[in-house]
Amino acid sequence: MSAEIKKTAEKESFLAKPAVQSIIASLLCIIVGLLIGYVALLFINAQGATDAIITIIKNYFTYPTKAAALKYCGNTLVKAAPLLMCALSIQFCYQAGLFNIGAAGQYVVGAGASLFCALKLGLPWHACLLAALVAGGVYGVFVGVLKAYLNVNEVISGIMLNWIGLYSVNMMLNCVKETASPYTVSLEKTNASAVLPSLGLEKLFSNNKYVTIAIPLAVIIAILLKVILSMTVFGYEIKATGIAKDAAKYSGMKEKRNVILTLFIGGALAGIGAAFLFLTGYEQWSVTQSSVPGMGFNGIAATFLGGLDPIGTIFASYFIQHITSGGSYLDKNAYPSQISDFISAIIIYLCGFVLFFKFFLNSRIVNKKNNAEGGNK
Repeated sequence: MSAEIKKTAEKESFLAKPAVQSIIASLLCIIVGLLIGYVALLFINAQGATDAIITIIKNYFTYPTKAAALKYCGNTLVKAAPLLMCALSIQFCYQAGLFNIGAAGQYVVGAGASLFCALKLGLPWHACLLAALVAGGVYGVFVGVLKAYLNVNEVISGIMLNWIGLYSVNMMLNCVKETASPYTVSLEKTNASAVLPSLGLEKLFSNNKYVTIAIPLAVIIAILLKVILSMTVFGYEIKATGIAKDAAKYSGMKEKRNVILTLFIGGALAGIGAAFLFLTGYEQWSVTQSSVPGMGFNGIAATFLGGLDPIGTIFASYFIQHITSGGSYLDKNAYPSQISDFISAIIIYLCGFVLFFKFFLNSRIVNKKNNAEGGNK
């Protein structure tokens, strides 16, 4: 009997680990989200629903040749890198108790700054990256100052600044666009030095020229954030400020400085994310754009699906981009391509239940432990 109790205790201690709970919760969100997406496909067109959901999941694996699959795998990774940066922006700010919905606007100004420096000033890629970092960071500081000194909710100020940033960037880039509209300037032809280097990575993906150092840099930044949050005094102060701002203040921490600095770093991450995409030449900015890019908002899904952990966010960002790209391979005559966005939205919604799932699981573990201790008595 004692051996059985010991085995049960080991199982419960394994399930009590936060990382294990986050992985289980994230997998449940993904499975349920895909199931709901499959049901939606059945309602739209039952005959091809199974093939459609398989196509979304397979993404670039739908191509018959390895070379083609690798090339389009590269495209998915190219877009996953900026998504990861936006997710890290939201995740880092969340550690300080801040919901950085303004990451979308910080992403926008990062794109504007990097493209303006590349096309108007003719600067090389590293200067353009730095400009994106500073622009996104400063835009985040606006939110931070309003929060720290005027107690303006960061969600409200962030949403309003998203639109201010969008139309400001449209006006700024209007002076560097070609006569054709929308904005169609080729970065490679205008200023090749502004294109991010690949360092031979494109050869791994069937000479996909859009695969650059942005992909490994995004992963390295995620690892660095994990180290900062877990092993440094600054990371401890950030998390302490998020848990109890007043307690952090009375223990000697500069909570206002931490709020502003956190939003600067969050904005810088989002700004760099935009540069990681637009300095590859994979996408171009349209000065007629009337909606904020969804990359900043998709980062919300990635960071919560990743269990609010930088390492988990790497895999979650890839998954979100994987199914989003997979939706583009559906038969447009039978299904809308937005079905992958619908599945992502369901997963975002289900991520709200992650904390509930953890609370439920921990309650079960505690109850079983109490019952076992009571039985032993």
